[in-house]
Amino acid sequence: MTLVVLGIDALDPELVDSDVHSNLTLGAYKSIETIVSVAGEPSTHELWPTIITGLPPSEHGLQLDDGVAWENPLLRAGSRAADHLLPKEIQSRIGAWLLTNTSEDAFREHATYYEEHDLSTVFDGRKAKAIGVPNYVVNPDDEDREHLLRQRMGDLFERDSDATGGHTSADPVEFYEQCMEMGMVRIARTRRALRSRQYELVFGYTSALDLIGHVSYDDPGLQRDAYNEMDDFVGELVGDLNSEDDLLLVSDHGLQGGLHTEEAIVAATNSEIIEGIKSVTDIHAAVEETLDRDDYTPSARERPERSHESGEAVREQLEDLGYM
Repeated sequence: MTLVVLGIDALDPELVDSDVHSNLTLGAYKSIETIVSVAGEPSTHELWPTIITGLPPSEHGLQLDDGVAWENPLLRAGSRAADHLLPKEIQSRIGAWLLTNTSEDAFREHATYYEEHDLSTVFDGRKAKAIGVPNYVVNPDDEDREHLLRQRMGDLFERDSDATGGHTSADPVEFYEQCMEMGMVRIARTRRALRSRQYELVFGYTSALDLIGHVSYDDPGLQRDAYNEMDDFVGELVGDLNSEDDLLLVSDHGLQGGLHTEEAIVAATNSEIIEGIKSVTDIHAAVEETLDRDDYTPSARERPERSHESGEAVREQLEDLGYM
């Protein structure tokens, strides 16, 4: 048995429709409360540490400074001095420039942070796989296609504090294609971890909907398309579940009109998992209780069966192509 948690950044409860998005709503779903940062809106930087620890940002300590990833480990030494020398608006613009014009990525706090600060996470003491969870980096050298695309977006996704949603794009359609590729990669990695049957908990994450939402405020059709495609991608993950597996979808906030909203969403194949979740601070406990209640013991990797007929079909195709 495996519990799969898929974090879909900015999945908005008001933008899903159970009749259209059966895989984004699963067997049961509901909106939940989130937490507003000092920047005046919910923040990815703060909320995923909250989701995996159950603690508000003031307690886990990973907080934003003026809404920009100025607290990134690479920038932290300079930010200490800047706090005394530079106005907050200038700090914000410098952080935005660095994240737009360099290969530095936000949300890259190492997983050791939690142990060093005596913080418990959903991964502790379990055979677990974390895939791209913001501010929970197990191996800083492990970068997938989502990381690489985020670092190389250039003018496809520029930070602009004066723009709606704080971002602009030179080509929203091309940006959309890159973001959906990012989502496909992360969900594929989550599926691979599930199919390996090595873990009791697989926790994947993608930022695709959040990124698209920030630049599609004047083209809402792009955001609708993204929800429809994401529903298809999650459907492929659902297809990999065994009857004893469970899937929990979580978001950190919603996103409408280019701006983060103050409602998040949870959805699950088993309604019991989300019964007690009212806020993002409750997700940690719900995951822990689910894993403790049921026997999510990793099993041996399942070997997909192939019929003799399918093997013959493959052989014939190879022969037709001249490989045999």
